[in-house]
Amino acid sequence: MKPLRTLQKKILLALSVILMGGFLLYNRNSWNIEAILLGCPTPGMKPKHTNIVFLKTHKTASSTMQSLLFRFAERHNLTIAFPKPSCGLQFCYPSFFSSDFVHPKTLPANMITSHMRFKKTALQSIMPKDTKYTTIIREPASMFESLFIYYNLYVPSFKRVPNGSLESFLDDPLHYYKPEEGYSNFAHNTLTFDLGGDKDRPATDVAYAHDFVEEVDKVFSLVMISEYFDESLVLLRHLLSWDLEDILYIKLNARTESSKKKLSPDLSAKIRAWNSIDAYLYDYFNASLWVKLSELGLDCVEKEVQLLRQAQEALIRRCFGMERPMERPGSEIQSKDLRPWQPSRKVGIVGYELPKNINQETKEHCLKFLMPEVSYTPKILKSQLEHQQMLQNQTSQKPATV
Repeated sequence: MKPLRTLQKKILLALSVILMGGFLLYNRNSWNIEAILLGCPTPGMKPKHTNIVFLKTHKTASSTMQSLLFRFAERHNLTIAFPKPSCGLQFCYPSFFSSDFVHPKTLPANMITSHMRFKKTALQSIMPKDTKYTTIIREPASMFESLFIYYNLYVPSFKRVPNGSLESFLDDPLHYYKPEEGYSNFAHNTLTFDLGGDKDRPATDVAYAHDFVEEVDKVFSLVMISEYFDESLVLLRHLLSWDLEDILYIKLNARTESSKKKLSPDLSAKIRAWNSIDAYLYDYFNASLWVKLSELGLDCVEKEVQLLRQAQEALIRRCFGMERPMERPGSEIQSKDLRPWQPSRKVGIVGYELPKNINQETKEHCLKFLMPEVSYTPKILKSQLEHQQMLQNQTSQKPATV
């Protein structure tokens, strides 16, 4: 037994040396080998899963997730289905998703990532049978605070509140809320609405909330949790057999600290009571997330999160030459490609400005991590349409067979 143990130690030592000296941090083999050394499960060397529907929800870190998927699609020459021009950047939201809302020249597709109101049958009619469905949700109190501030000038239910007071709205929501008017989906159970549910079911109808959550759980292979974004990405990596490089990100579309409101426990409780189905959804899928993380092994998840953050720090140093990127209000950003959409003067959405002294290769690489949806979407769409036109031209130029 003693020689065998000695041999095992030598093998582990040799693998460790190879790991430290021979592989980049984001290399697929290095991460899997380190996981094996730790006794952790790995996705193995299965082909990466590429057919994905990501339901982009509102104010949940979904823009960061969408950007991550954009980069994956570009690296692997995948086709993303985009909304038709008349729908803007969303699939004619808040209407239920329909294949009629899809830009016809972006089909057949591997991915869908834009805002929509979810409708399973319509998506199944255009997506491959092996498509994985994912989404992301956020703790209802912090999410509703963000919605209230972000859409304050657009949602009638919010606009009619004196002084735009969140406290006043929550003291008597039904006094201000009108279910059938425009933008009401941002004022009540927004997650439920985005997922295709009935936002106005009474809070007492617990059976509806239970059945709705069960249906969501059946359809979606993974419901990510915004507060545990990195841990959720570890689960996504295992679900899709992806690499560390595939889940690298820099946070996008965040608000300035000055535009955020600190919530008291009493205010948070009122928000959860008003958005009771969203609260039911969140509590269920937050618990479900931790069951899945426990099945992977919490020590292993912690190690993967650590490796992800180390790679993220290396990316930030490459792009900015510092440990933290300099966030700036969107109004101060000179580059149009990097300027996020600003909902109003009262709400500051931060973005980033790249240093002027970086080389072109680094600039092009980093831009893909920093571009907001309003800039990145048209660039990918343009690239897809040009590629499609090139293929059509090649086909038309082929000589006829005799």
